[in-house]
Amino acid sequence: MMRMERLSRCRFIVPLIALVVAGPSAAAEKISERELTSGTLLGVTGAPADLVDRSEVLAVSPEMRAFVDRYVSLGALDVIKLQQLIDALMGSDTFGLEYDRFTRTAAETFRTRRGNCLSFSGMFVALARIAGLRAKFEEVEIPPDWSMGNEVFVLNQHVNVSIDLGAAGVHVVDFNISDFKSTYEVRKIDDRRAIAHFFNNLGVERMQDGDVAAAVTLFRRAIEADNGDFSAAWNNLGTLYRKAGHVEHAEACYRHALKADKSDTVAMSNLVAVYEKMGRTDQAREYRKRVREHRLRNPYYLFRLAQDAFFQRDFPTAIEYLKQAIRRQDDDDQFYFLLGLCHLMEGDEAEARKWMAEAEELATSDEQKHRYSTKIDALMRASESVD
Repeated sequence: MMRMERLSRCRFIVPLIALVVAGPSAAAEKISERELTSGTLLGVTGAPADLVDRSEVLAVSPEMRAFVDRYVSLGALDVIKLQQLIDALMGSDTFGLEYDRFTRTAAETFRTRRGNCLSFSGMFVALARIAGLRAKFEEVEIPPDWSMGNEVFVLNQHVNVSIDLGAAGVHVVDFNISDFKSTYEVRKIDDRRAIAHFFNNLGVERMQDGDVAAAVTLFRRAIEADNGDFSAAWNNLGTLYRKAGHVEHAEACYRHALKADKSDTVAMSNLVAVYEKMGRTDQAREYRKRVREHRLRNPYYLFRLAQDAFFQRDFPTAIEYLKQAIRRQDDDDQFYFLLGLCHLMEGDEAEARKWMAEAEELATSDEQKHRYSTKIDALMRASESVD
């Protein structure tokens, strides 16, 4: 779904973690960045000829220019041009978009009318700039997903588009799934970082297909696009080495990821696995501790713990986790709704109504407010009938 809404900022900031564990192994320390990104040890002898060039990622086609000329009044106010462009893209008779999982260039996305969120964002930026709009990419920190049993951390990072409309404000165009919230932490990124996301996505697709040579090349391009600072690509490159049994090279990649982003929990978790395999139990234990400390500062991790406690009917524990989450981020309606539900299950109707009303107040759309109101009424009626 594509949405346009006024940009808002949440107050949640992931804290940086200063690592005090021992340094890399002697073998990992000797491995150069060039050796890691060449992939020679993985059998890579050269870049596949069919890969997208960096210049193609946001390049525009004649058909894209013709589309903008036809549907956008280039002499109009920016806010009008933006709405015209959105209406044209969303109209099934003028364009029509179909989601799939593949990452495509702006021009290829336009030609096929297909792609994932990153593909659509790249296409929209390219079209908006043709129309003279000031379009930039943004990274959105959507809630992470954790596997509780094996300490696996899955990073969810989404890219959308912000349009600076001057006096009319800043608006966001988002192709994300329907649970996108304006309370999620966002930060503007330049085209280099967006292109790094593009190559990293392609690299993951090729890695899943078993095409190691293409995956290495694409991860290298992602790293180069962001001046070596794109931690996600370093993590993925490390995974290729780890799967191939080259643990020192994997360690070196994960260390590069942490150098690029000191709060990268993915890299920390990956180092836990590497150091356990190496028998370096002290370092593995220290990184595991750091990961746990980092997660407990994350309100969405606390929310996940609260959900687990709720489904186990441990409502006091769920309430405590939710209160901790709210202290760290006090503007996410789903925290309050679950808190109200916990109090309802505890038999405290007054507290339940208070927190559910807070959830309804914080909801960012009329549709969500109505959904909460309907749920609250139904839950209260059910509670009264039980009494």
